This record gives sequence, structure tokens and C-alpha cells, in this order.
Amino acid sequence: MPVFSVSRGVSLCALACSLSAPALAEEAEQSRIIVTASPVVEEAAAKVVRTPGGVDVVSAGDFEDRLAISLRDALSFSPGVYTQPRFGQEVRISIRGSGLSRGYHMRGLTLLQDGIPINMADDNGDFQELDPQVFQHLEVYRGGNALRLGGSTLGGAINAVTPTGRTAPGVEMRVDGGSFDTLRAKAAYGHADARGDAWAAVTADRSDGDRDHGRRRALRFNGNVGLKLSERVETRFCASVQTIRQKLSGALNESDALDHPAKGNFTGDQARNIDSIRLQNRTTVALDGGELAFGVYYNAKALDHPIYQVVDQKSEDRGVFASLDLAGDLGGIPVGLTLGTQARFGQGRFRQFVNANGRAGAPTSYQKARAQTINSYGEARIAPLAGLWLIAGGIYTHGERRLDNRFAPARSGDASFDAFAPKFGLLVEPAQAVQFYANYSRSVELPGFIELGQTQFDTLAVGFVPLQPQKAWTAEVGTRGTLGIARWDIGIYRADLRGEMLQYGAGDSAIPAATFNAGRTRHQGVEAGLDLTLTPWATLRQVYQYSDFRFRGDAQFGNNRLPVAPRHFYRAELKLGTERLSISPAVEWLPQGAWVDYANTKRVGDYATLNLGAQAEVRKGLTLFLDARNLTGERAVGDISAVVDYSKLTPASRAIFYPIERRALYGGLRARF
Repeated sequence: MPVFSVSRGVSLCALACSLSAPALAEEAEQSRIIVTASPVVEEAAAKVVRTPGGVDVVSAGDFEDRLAISLRDALSFSPGVYTQPRFGQEVRISIRGSGLSRGYHMRGLTLLQDGIPINMADDNGDFQELDPQVFQHLEVYRGGNALRLGGSTLGGAINAVTPTGRTAPGVEMRVDGGSFDTLRAKAAYGHADARGDAWAAVTADRSDGDRDHGRRRALRFNGNVGLKLSERVETRFCASVQTIRQKLSGALNESDALDHPAKGNFTGDQARNIDSIRLQNRTTVALDGGELAFGVYYNAKALDHPIYQVVDQKSEDRGVFASLDLAGDLGGIPVGLTLGTQARFGQGRFRQFVNANGRAGAPTSYQKARAQTINSYGEARIAPLAGLWLIAGGIYTHGERRLDNRFAPARSGDASFDAFAPKFGLLVEPAQAVQFYANYSRSVELPGFIELGQTQFDTLAVGFVPLQPQKAWTAEVGTRGTLGIARWDIGIYRADLRGEMLQYGAGDSAIPAATFNAGRTRHQGVEAGLDLTLTPWATLRQVYQYSDFRFRGDAQFGNNRLPVAPRHFYRAELKLGTERLSISPAVEWLPQGAWVDYANTKRVGDYATLNLGAQAEVRKGLTLFLDARNLTGERAVGDISAVVDYSKLTPASRAIFYPIERRALYGGLRARF
């Protein structure tokens, strides 16, 4: 169901009823009309229809019958979310072209778990720390619509919400596995009484990967305890612990990606090994006509990362947050107000060594880093006419970055940033269960440590490289609703950027380092989801993206298209059957491959893959499922590491391609009691 991707059968009509209530204070009561999804998912979906822009909620029920090892598997039918595999849990994830030139890690998105950022204080992050096995649902806020989560980047924010003892009581067990010696397991338990609740889950994951040198191992714990302090006050403590070991298969040249997709790169025994712990507390106070929430969190992370050198990072991040939501009426006119702030403070020790076959050799760089990012936001909503909401708000961002180079103090540096990003929008409901929206917003993306602490081309030494924030104005219009057999979510956007942080895969004498601020660029496109209930036993869900990302009058590249993202991308799944027994063939189609380089001299090929899912409820609470991928054994390029001019690269430097997933068969068993 791509309109909101809420669990099957949730009605947009019921959600929209909450929007047209005479006062926002009544919205929570109105939303209880929905009876086919969990109350928490209902509440999240009710927020969706009050947002004048691209947002959706993805229930765990949408991906629980597949081998969901990464956000790609969980968000495959979320409109506007572009995901492509590299290997194992390593995927590219981008919204509206966020971080497209980044060939590793993640940039341009704020990732949160239970409302707390997992990004470091400099906004860089690793999505591998989010385990889809433990999500209750995901909230996707595209672009400036992430304001109420404290997001100010081009891509927006993704918030993964875990269950509690009240939303998931009892025992849940899961075992699944299959091709490439893949095996995963989950054990979870939830309990609630009048005084509070508790929930905990342990998950384990292992696989040899579909490519050589792609073995992974992971063990994770997620849990929370909620205490009811009074009828109006509740506090919740959450903990998340991960240990992840991932060998990196690396990129291939095009010939190997197409003809030998199982091939991996053993040079340097490259890997990404993560040990992390996150602790947080959130306290909520119910007010007359609103809610006050505040809390603190602490994240600690150790990254052992042999790549071209061995990267050894230890970091700690602390944060505080507070938000106030009020709803009521003013002179009989429904109004609402949201105020909030997030303050993140981090420090780290970043060391690099010569890579001696995966082990640390002679030291090459030692930097100590400090960062802080403070986002303060506000949004006001008013309904001067029935079915019409006007929204205005903004987010103020203050950031500080400091790198102390202990090997070469002269190459140390610091930077301070301040920016304000306003947002204006309107939401119109001309008929029940049909909405139109429009908004105009600014985004601000601050450079992080990866961008500021680079190997400089002039000396080949690591040093501080001053960069400016990436800024953009984005206009967005769209519609969502339900009519007859159709449910839809369609948005069109145009973002005009200045100072987009792009990365070159090869040196250029005019550029001081690998990452630089471009001049003017434009990202525009279509984000569409369409769900058709053909019969009571046949449902077709589809998502389509059109992406037109390009330079604008660049001195070197003119109006060339930006590489990596294809112009057209389509996914569809036809579910045949009932909740007791069903089969779901699916297709993924890329009709024209993406450009490889900024010079637009090379483009990869198109492809189409056929997948198949099935599930059978053996008895109440016990379900078997099947997940078959790339049944035709299609060979194609899935992701690309962008370069300046592919035609000028030597054969040895053309290993920039990642093949799509190979043919695979997985199955599993889910039990709840």
C-alpha cells in the first residue's frame, strides 16, 4: 500500500477524517476510527495526513515476510526513497538526490531510532546500526517535511520506531535464512501492567554474502522500559547495543560486474566493523490540548575500518531534546503549534594507518574531532476554512566543527555555521479522503568530518579543508487519497541548490580535495505510489521515481546530468490471495541506466528483475514465508561510485561498479504467542 505503506487495509478515508475535525484537540480521538492497524501505527499515520508534503509510514507488516537485512528491504515501496544494493547490508539510500556523490557511508539524511538521531553530531552516519527486524514501523519525512523531527537536510529524515511492552506484548520468535549460508534469528518479549511496560529483543545475523569477501556477522540488542509516574507523566528508558562485522566486497570494473558478479576484492582485507551502544530517556507530559516531551541520550561507537588505509575511530555523542505540541482553537478557528530543539555534542579520536592486509601498519594520520549541532524549530498551523490548513515554520541550525591534527598541527582547523531554513505550506481537502498539498522550504546541510578532514591533492596529506554548507530552496506539490479501487501518493518537487557537496573519484587540479562545493545544481523529479485493489484477493502496489539531477551553467560541465541516479525507476508487486495464504510476484525495472561520470561520457545499462514472495499462516500466530530474488539471474550494475570523466580513466581505476543482487532463495518462520 504505497500511499502511506501502513499495514494492509488501513483506510486513508479514516485518517483524513481526523484532518477535517473542528479542532486539532479532537484529532487523537477521531483517529481511533482506524481498527486494522496497531494504535501506534494509527497515530503515526494520522500525523501523515496533517503534513503538507511528502511523508509516509511503513508498517513492519509490509516487509515481515521477506529477508529484511537493511533499509533497502524495508523501504522498497516507500515513494521517493531510492535504494540500491552494493553488497550485504551495504546499500545506497538517497531521497531527492541526497548524498548521491558519496560512494560510502551516508550523508544528507537524518536517521533516528525512536526519535533520537543515530547520526553523529557532525551529521554523518552508518545505517547498518538500524535493524529492520526490530522495527514496529518507519516514518519517512522527505525533504523539508522533516522539520518536526529536527531535520534540515535536502533528503529529510527517517525515524525507525521500535515496539514497547504495550504495543507488542507476549513472545515473538523468528528464524529465516537460505542462499549464501544466510541465517538470522530473533527473540523478543513484551510485558505491560498498570505501572509500566517493558520490551526487549535479541537478533543475530550471519551470511557469506552473494559476493566473495562479503561475509558478515551481527549481534544486536534493543530494549526499552516505560514507567507511568502519574496519569499524565510517563518516562521511558531505551537501550540499543550492536556488534557488527562486515567484510567489504568492494567495487568492480564493468566487465566483472556483468560477467562475474560473485567476484569480490580481497586486497587489503577491507572491512567495516562496528561496536556501538545507545542509551536514551524520554519523558512525556500530557497537557490539556497538547504534550510536552523532553529527554537526553548518549551514543558511543567504535569503528574499525580497513579500506585504502586502516581507519580507527572512537566517538561519543551526547544530546538533549525537548518539544511542545499544542492544539486547540482560536476564536473558533482550529490552530496548532509545535516548538522544539535538539542539541547534539560529539567528540572523537580519528586515526589512520597503513593497511597491512587488514591490520594497522605505520600511522599516517591522527586527528581529534569535536562537533556540535543545535537545531531549534517551530511550526504554526491554522485552518481558516473547513478543509484548508495553512502552515508556516522554520528551523534554525547552529553547527561547530573542530579538527585538531596531532601529526601536523598546521593542518588543523575549525568552522562555525549558522543558518535559518523557513517553510511555508498549505493542505487542501476538497473531498473526503482526497488531499492536495504544496510547500516551499529551504534546506541546509552542514559539512561533516569526512568532508572537512580530507586528503588534499596538493600535498596528499590529511588536513582541514574549509567547505560551505549546502543550501537549497525546494518547491513541492502533490496529492494523496483514496477513490474507488485506487489509493495514491504523488508528489512533484524542484530543488535549486547552491554549494552542493559533490565528490570526485579522481583528482582535478582545479579542486583542492575530493569533496568540494559545486556552483548551481538542480534536483527535480516525481515521487509516486499507486495501490490498486483489483479484487478482494488481488492487490497491485507500485512506486515510480523520475529523477532529473543536473548542473546549471557549470564552467566545466555545463548542464550535464549528475551521475548515479537513473532518470526512471519502477517497482511493482501483485499480491494474490488472502492474509492466510498468498503469493506475490514482483518486478523491479530500470528502463535506462544512470550516468557514471560528471562529463556524461559513460552510462550503465538497463535491467529488470523478477522476484517472488509467498506466505502461509499455518495456524494463528504461526506463519511460514518465502522470499525469492532475481529469479531470472539478471546481471546488471546496481550502484556506481561517481567519477569526473570515465573516458580518461586508466583500466586499473575503472573499478567503480556494484552488481545487483544475484539469484537467491530465502525462507523463514514467524511465531507470536
